[in-house]
Amino acid sequence: MIEHLVAPFHYAFMQRAFLTAILVGVLCSTMGTYVILRRLAFIGDGIAHASFAGIVIAYLRGTNFYLGAGIVAVLTALGIGFVHRRGRISLDTTIGVLFTGAFALGIFLMSRQRSYSVDLQSFLFGDILSVSAQDVLMIVALALVVAVVTALLFRALLYTSFDPVVAQASGMNAGAIEYVLLVLIALTIIISLQAVGIILVAALLVTPAAAAYQLTNRFAPMMALSALFGALCAVGGLYLSYYLASASGATIVLLATVLFFAAVGGKQVRLAIARRT
Repeated sequence: MIEHLVAPFHYAFMQRAFLTAILVGVLCSTMGTYVILRRLAFIGDGIAHASFAGIVIAYLRGTNFYLGAGIVAVLTALGIGFVHRRGRISLDTTIGVLFTGAFALGIFLMSRQRSYSVDLQSFLFGDILSVSAQDVLMIVALALVVAVVTALLFRALLYTSFDPVVAQASGMNAGAIEYVLLVLIALTIIISLQAVGIILVAALLVTPAAAAYQLTNRFAPMMALSALFGALCAVGGLYLSYYLASASGATIVLLATVLFFAAVGGKQVRLAIARRT
């Protein structure tokens, strides 16, 4: 048993992959609590797809892929907030318009190239095993930025998530806090692209937090459970992918999905017992 647990760590690329998986799992799941409470499940998918345009632009300009993805993701997040608040357009409609437009821009620019030497498909599905030491440093730095800002604004983010009207009346700038949250979500998505890719990042952002929400309705325990579930799914999924020779990103998300349904089942059992007593 110990040998099976230790075996993947004989390889340097697996060590980097596990470190990245833990960081991404915890960060995505923690930010996912705000996503669930604010009913923003669609936004993860939207910003992730929009970032593809940044990746393509960075490739064409010969610059860092994650820099391009990050710039477009943040601009898209700010654009979503601006159009939603100033244009009085529903959030899901705003997300749908902006992310499909940005994603289409990436496909359009790519289609105009006769040939390209870089496989951009890896950004769609993730490739955590190819994480380099530089990638790990970048992920750690961005994760620290998101964690520090979230900690500093914890009270404001909490109040505006539960009741933005009361928060605004008490003197908080709910609009500015919403913009900050959107940017934090965008950075979280960029951090996660290497691990699970554009297509699956929304699931990692939402599913562990949704599972935690089935087990508690208190914010702090929900955030702690969500972070724990995210870490367990990331590490467990990476182990499974190693021994099953499967895609790591897909395996991580599938494990999170199983955990979610287990949490739903546990909630139903708990409610059934409560009715009988």
